[in-house]
Amino acid sequence: MEATVNASAFFLPDGDRFVPTEHTRGPWSAEHQHGGPPAALLAREMERCPTHGDGMQVVRLTVEFLRPVPLAPLTVGAEVIRDGKKVQWLAGWVRAGEKEVCRATALRMHATEVPLPARASRPAPPRPPAGSDSFVFPFFREQIGYHTAMEVRIARGTFGCGAMAAWMRMRHPLLPDEPPSPLQRVAIAADSGNGVSAALDTARYTFINPDLTVHLHRPPGGEWVCLDAATTLDEQGIGLAVCTLHDEGGAIGRSVQSLLIAPR
Repeated sequence: MEATVNASAFFLPDGDRFVPTEHTRGPWSAEHQHGGPPAALLAREMERCPTHGDGMQVVRLTVEFLRPVPLAPLTVGAEVIRDGKKVQWLAGWVRAGEKEVCRATALRMHATEVPLPARASRPAPPRPPAGSDSFVFPFFREQIGYHTAMEVRIARGTFGCGAMAAWMRMRHPLLPDEPPSPLQRVAIAADSGNGVSAALDTARYTFINPDLTVHLHRPPGGEWVCLDAATTLDEQGIGLAVCTLHDEGGAIGRSVQSLLIAPR
């Protein structure tokens, strides 16, 4: 089954499979997905793993993209690999047919109120989305894809300079008639850090990330996620994209992507 056109979600359920729609299409190939949607699928599957009460929250999610994720039906799984009352380790996977295309691990911790000494207030987020300029990633090849399925607004900086802050939110749910969780909203946006902070001409170079790691020091809230992103490059063909992540209430964590740089 091919990617569905004019769909109202990133994926459509098909038994135990998830059929990608055109909204998942990435920038490097018309046949492959952007990393954000499968990362959000993994986050969703991990959230469904059993916990010890309501106080557990994912504080770290790492996704490894073992090969390009095709626009083809996917199966997703997750399990608890070590279960503690205050800390849990989770593992997840995405398969296209018999091939494993993504692998993930997550750390879930029990949150509780702890009195702490007075501290400096959190840094304020960049300019709020309501006052930021609309933006569409210019390097996608197809007319419809992830870049049109996500609303983007520039909060600070200029595209193409290696550092920029951008607010992002989903125009469609991950699955039909299912509101995405805050973790899913972060996962689907955070894989765009290298695009937000693009430092190279995309007509001459590719800068593909084989991994994504998200650390969260507090639960995110709201529809908008801000990626305050910066890319560092090296002539050995290796780069790093690092984001401070915000919701409209302030900083929520960081994301990191390793970059494989190559001439087109």
